Amino acid sequence: MEKVATSKSHKALFLNTTAFTICFAAWMMNGVLVTFLAANEAFDWGPVEIGWLMGLPVLTGAIFRLPAGILTDKYGGKPIYGGLLVFCAVPMYLLSYADSFLTYALCSAGFGMAGVSFSIGIAFSSVWYPQERQGTALGIFGAGNAGAALTTFFAPTLLNNLTDGGANLEGWRQLPVYYAAMLLIMAAIFFFFSENKKPASSGKNLRQMLRPLKDLRVWRFGLYYFLVFGCFVAFSQWLVPYFVNVYYLPLATAGLLAAAFSLPSGLIRALGGWMSDVMGARAVMYWVLGLSVALSFMLVIPKMEIYSPGEGIMAARGGTVTLVSDAKVVVDDKTYDLELSDRSFEELDSRIVVFPTKATWQEPVVEIGQVVKRRELIAKGVTKIYFQANVWIFAAFVVLLGAVWGIGAAAVYKHIPDHYPEEVGVVGGMVGVIGGLGGFFCPIIFGYLLESTGLWTSCWMFMWVLSCICLFWMHNVIQLAERRERPEHSKHF
Repeated sequence: MEKVATSKSHKALFLNTTAFTICFAAWMMNGVLVTFLAANEAFDWGPVEIGWLMGLPVLTGAIFRLPAGILTDKYGGKPIYGGLLVFCAVPMYLLSYADSFLTYALCSAGFGMAGVSFSIGIAFSSVWYPQERQGTALGIFGAGNAGAALTTFFAPTLLNNLTDGGANLEGWRQLPVYYAAMLLIMAAIFFFFSENKKPASSGKNLRQMLRPLKDLRVWRFGLYYFLVFGCFVAFSQWLVPYFVNVYYLPLATAGLLAAAFSLPSGLIRALGGWMSDVMGARAVMYWVLGLSVALSFMLVIPKMEIYSPGEGIMAARGGTVTLVSDAKVVVDDKTYDLELSDRSFEELDSRIVVFPTKATWQEPVVEIGQVVKRRELIAKGVTKIYFQANVWIFAAFVVLLGAVWGIGAAAVYKHIPDHYPEEVGVVGGMVGVIGGLGGFFCPIIFGYLLESTGLWTSCWMFMWVLSCICLFWMHNVIQLAERRERPEHSKHF
């Protein structure tokens, strides 16, 4: 690593970040394109197939991060990064000829290699900056996550134009061609303007380079990254069908709201890097995981209408029913007034309702001429609980959670050069693999959870459980470390 940042450092960071933004936009393309094709019945895909197609690019982009990080530490970032951009353009272009689930899946797995750009860029950016500036530098590089927002923002409108508003569905095949051209142009820029640089550890053999992976700490960092990055990747794609199915929004509007989730999370990552430099990565992660637990819990409650038995009316004495109406029941000479429904809940969908709303009424369960006994039910109570889960409130919480995860992603990668300054490519690659696997497995898990529970909010239940596990593990490790470092404090406690 450099002892001071120079103009060459800033140029390398700019090129790395720009290339990462392009790669991330290509990596996330299936979130919009698969949703569009499924919604327009261009292919017969169900929730599980959609989950697999969204996850396949993320899988290949995850599992090859470790080899890419090793190669970057060994040979430098210029040949590896530039070669990756050229390679990914080929399956991206071939996607325009896909005519089945299998061919689409194979092409998706190919262009998903764009996801390994993260481990390349992390290693190639860190060698240009001193340790005290690496949190900020890597945070700025991580802002390339905003490439997901570019795809979710522009791709739906572009698809609408290419297909003439859905009248010519085959027009979708031009979208992968445009992405392939974008990757090739970025490759040419990178090869022409970038300068190669290797870390001091480039002379180590493979066994020496992989030695840090024996540390449990690396895998713990990986779990954090599974949450703050992998789940960010998953929701960058999953939120599009979520908004379409739960709130019946048009695809373009759903794309805009998904972009609102992706864009701040990417851009705020630079702030997360700076905060980690100033406050310490540990303190930042405490806040991130705590807020993740709280916000995901708030998103668990689904949009719903619940009907439940309420307070009914029982006969005060026996007799014969002489009158039954919506407003009252008469037994002999005794009149029982019923609570009527004001039907106000029927208009709630047109208003913003923050909290659950309750409506109660009573309905007769007897008929004229029926003989009833004392304490027999003559009118049942009905309670309706309505929770709107307002789309704008929901979107605000989701955007906030995305921003929190963006800060957390920067904090995780601040830990790596602090603990492994000469193995950033290897350790960062392994952490990136685990995080990327989160982006692969989560849409598939979401699909199975949706099929088994019938609840779209089941994905937030999974997020809450995962956030709790990460927070508990981190807190437990920190407490054990403090007891080892200061045994007199633990004894006093």
